[in-house]
Amino acid sequence: MRYGVPLGLLHPAAWKDVAVAADALGFESVWVPEHLVFATDLSTAVYPGTSDPGIKPATPLFDAPAYLCWLAGLTTRVRLGTAVHLYALRHPFVSARAFATLDVVSGGRAVCGVGAGWYRGEWDAAGVDFATRGARLDEAIAITRELWSAPVVAHKGRFYDFPEVAFEPKPVQARLPILAGGESAAALRRAATLCDGWISMPHTLDSIVPQLDRLALLRDSRPFSVTVHAYELSSPGEIPAWERLGADRLIVRPWTRSRDAVPALERFAADYGL
Repeated sequence: MRYGVPLGLLHPAAWKDVAVAADALGFESVWVPEHLVFATDLSTAVYPGTSDPGIKPATPLFDAPAYLCWLAGLTTRVRLGTAVHLYALRHPFVSARAFATLDVVSGGRAVCGVGAGWYRGEWDAAGVDFATRGARLDEAIAITRELWSAPVVAHKGRFYDFPEVAFEPKPVQARLPILAGGESAAALRRAATLCDGWISMPHTLDSIVPQLDRLALLRDSRPFSVTVHAYELSSPGEIPAWERLGADRLIVRPWTRSRDAVPALERFAADYGL
C-alpha cells in the first residue's frame, strides 16, 4: 500500500514542513487541492448534498502545480499530486504545460489529479460555461495526452480548435498519470475510460464499496490506480481489507491540528512500517 498526505487539510503555513517530513519518512505522495477563485456571492457555493456554503471567499488559494514545483525543489522522492485540479477551467495548453513543467523539475514525480468541479461561482467568474465542464474536461484530457506524447498536434473539436503546434519538453514520465476525481456517473466513466486511475472522496471500508462496484463495471483491462481518502483509518490491521477492495493508495490524515501534523506522521510511519 502507498500512503499520501493531504496538504489541503493543513494550515498553509505547515505545508512545506509537512511535505519535507513526508518525503523523509517514506510517504509516497503529497496532495494539493485547487480552486482558481472564489466569488463573494455564496448563492452558487452550496456543496451538493448539503445546505451550507462549501467555500469561504477569504480562504487563501494557490496555483497548485506552481506550489508543487516549489516543493519539488525541497524534496527528493515523494510524488507531487493535485486532488484535484480543475483542468478544463483553462485552455489545455495552460494545464498541460504546468504539469509537464512539474514533471520535469521534479524528475518525474508529478501526478495529475483532475476533476470537473462542483462550484459554479468560479466558472461564471472566469467566463467558462459551467454546464459543459465535464465535456470540456474529457476533450482537454484527450488533447493533453497528445501534447505530452506526439511530436506535433493539431485539433479541431467541440471546445478547442488549434492549428498544428509543437509542445516541448515532454514530461519525464513516459505516461504522466492522470487520475479523475469525483463520484458521479460521469466522473467514474471518465476515470475508467480516459484516465489512469480514480481519486475518491473521503470513505471508510464500508462506504467505498458501492463506488468501487460501479467503477468495476466500467473498467477495462488496462493498469488502473485507486486512490482513497481514508481519513478514518484506525490501524494497520485495516490495510489488507483495503487491498482486497483494490485500493493501492490511501490518503491519510493522522493529525487533528496542523501543529501536530509532523509528529503524527512520524508515529504513522513507525506504526505502518514506512
